[in-house]
Amino acid sequence: MSSIRLFVLATVAELGPVHGHLIRLMAERMQAPLWTDISVGAIYGAINRMAKEGLLRETAQERAGNRPTRQLYEITEEGRAALEALRREGLSEIWFKPDPFDLALVRLDRKTGKALPAIIAKRLETVRAMLAERKKVTAEVGVKAGLAKHWILRHSEYRLEAEAAYLTDLLKVAADVGNDKGHK
Repeated sequence: MSSIRLFVLATVAELGPVHGHLIRLMAERMQAPLWTDISVGAIYGAINRMAKEGLLRETAQERAGNRPTRQLYEITEEGRAALEALRREGLSEIWFKPDPFDLALVRLDRKTGKALPAIIAKRLETVRAMLAERKKVTAEVGVKAGLAKHWILRHSEYRLEAEAAYLTDLLKVAADVGNDKGHK
C-alpha cells in the first residue's frame, strides 16, 4: 500500500488536470505529514513514476507570469483502477509494524539496563507530550475540517494513548527488566 500514490491519484482524480506544485500545496494545506507517512518532497518523484507506469498522463503545459512552465497531469483509466484498488487496500490493510524499541529492550547491555527506568520515564514523557500536542491539534481542527479528518487525528490519539499505557506499566517493572539476565 502506497500512501503517496493514493494521495496523488485521488488529488488528480478530484481536481482534473493539475500540475505537481498544486498537488504538493494540497498536501501541505491538508497537513498530510501530520497524519500520513507522506513526505511532501517526494510528490514530484511519485508523479514521474506514475506517469511512466501509465497511471497519469501529461496533458498540457501551463505558465503563469514569470513562473516556470509546469506540466499538467490527468489520471488515466489505469490510474483510476489503481486508485480504486489503493482505496480498498488503505481501508482494509492494517499496518502494525514492529517497533525498534522492542528489539533494543530485549538486547540491553548491563549499563543500559541500569538506566532503563530513566530511559522509559523520558520516553513516557515524550509520548505524553506528543499526545497533548495531538489533542491540541484535534481540538483546533475539530470537525470543521470534516468528520473523516477529525477521526484520522483521533486515531493518532488512540495509538499514543495505548503507547502511554504500555510505558506506564513497563515503568513499574523497568528495574527488574533492566536486571534480567535472560536478555544479556
